[in-house]
Amino acid sequence: MANVVDVDVVVIGGGPVGVTALALLARAGLSAIGVEREVQAWPTARAVHFDGETFRTLQSLGVADRFAEATLPMASFHIENEEREVLVSVATGQLGSQGWHDDLTFHQPDIEALLQELVQEFPGVELRRGTTVRSVRNAGQCVEVAVRDADGGDSLIRARWAIAADGARSQSRQTLGIECEQLGEDAQWLVADGFLENSPGLSSDMIFLGHHTRPALWIRLPGKRVRMEFMLMPGDDPEEIATPAGVARISHGVLPADKFTADRLAIYTFRGRIARQWRAGNIFLAGDAAHQAPPLFGQGLCAGIRDVANLVWKLDAVKRGAADESLLDTYESERMPHARFWVEQATRAAGFMQTTDADVAKQRDAFIRSNPAASGPPDPPALGPGLHEGGTDQRAGRLGMQPVLSDGVRLDDMVGSRFLVATTRELYKAVPAALREQLEDHSDIVVLFDPAKVGQILAAAGAQAVVVRPDRYILGLGDTPEALERLIRSIPQVGRNVPARI
Repeated sequence: MANVVDVDVVVIGGGPVGVTALALLARAGLSAIGVEREVQAWPTARAVHFDGETFRTLQSLGVADRFAEATLPMASFHIENEEREVLVSVATGQLGSQGWHDDLTFHQPDIEALLQELVQEFPGVELRRGTTVRSVRNAGQCVEVAVRDADGGDSLIRARWAIAADGARSQSRQTLGIECEQLGEDAQWLVADGFLENSPGLSSDMIFLGHHTRPALWIRLPGKRVRMEFMLMPGDDPEEIATPAGVARISHGVLPADKFTADRLAIYTFRGRIARQWRAGNIFLAGDAAHQAPPLFGQGLCAGIRDVANLVWKLDAVKRGAADESLLDTYESERMPHARFWVEQATRAAGFMQTTDADVAKQRDAFIRSNPAASGPPDPPALGPGLHEGGTDQRAGRLGMQPVLSDGVRLDDMVGSRFLVATTRELYKAVPAALREQLEDHSDIVVLFDPAKVGQILAAAGAQAVVVRPDRYILGLGDTPEALERLIRSIPQVGRNVPARI
């Protein structure tokens, strides 16, 4: 009989999304096992970009400084056309609203190694590599995952919930019979990663080469690493093009064969996909198992980490009895529209930016010259319907900001993974005393009204009171004692025994 192990959560897939989920679960105090069929982490890069929100999630794990050493803040970006005309140039090196740089590049194996070290440091969670999932199923109130380890031993992992972060070809998604919707057209690209030495490369940290004869992308990574991506064109010989000589030719000498040492030359299919269902019973899809986007805005890995940041605090709240089981229904309803937005935007931008039609390229160039601001990434969307007041206030359901205080401390390091009630002292004093007492005794809530700490948050939101969730999204805003009381009572398990004002 197979060995049976009981945990709160089983995470299927040991890539960066799955391992981040394990770290978040550990921080929350949930027990978890991650299973990954590969014995070693993937040795070459796939994702290369974090945004400020993603880095803020890493900050919540207490390891931001370690990750900062392995990343490169992007200082500049530009778009050029076939004639090498710079259509738009943007300086991107400033700190953003999340208290970190808006765009950072990295070498994925370095990031994965740091994440795995982090999981090893946390009690209550483990990552089992070389472990194959034989079956996954909902079994009443739990999930059963049958696995076989590298030595041929069989185990049954029984968990209250499962997070399936097993990639674009997700076996879990297929087992559950969940189909994907295709968005946009698939395209094949050559990805070249490696070291560039004694050669200048290109001037900006990221350049979109809008060449209709062969669209391409340049990205500078930490150290001497660079990446270039090239669209495959009719008549290309895939075997020839994926060679040092082929790369030197199609890069027009940017990556000379004698100065660029590739550790990966691979042809990928860039695609847009959204799983039609993100939850089946107690099994939740996350990362590429739930969505895939062309890499126009670098949101692939960011979106996957956003998934687990949204889900884990809810699992924790339900496990501790601080929220009803129905809170878990908001994972799909909130995250699917948000992820769909980025997939749609990336596929639309791909058709626009990566055109191989000379006439369309001329129209694109003219549009960018006249509308340079429109060529950048769109403003992030709000969450879909869920635990927030976005249906009545468009400022709610959106990512809140993180102030960096005068002493250099980032506010999240004070708040932790808790609800934040940010308001003025006067408005807070107008809340019923019994409700204030409950808030101040609640370990999941922090109340701040010091202008030095929350003044920027209130000013950015344009409100006298803001309630922020543990995943840093705004639950709601208000300007009156009645509105603040309503927001406080919308926090799970708050105000149940306190009569509402008449």
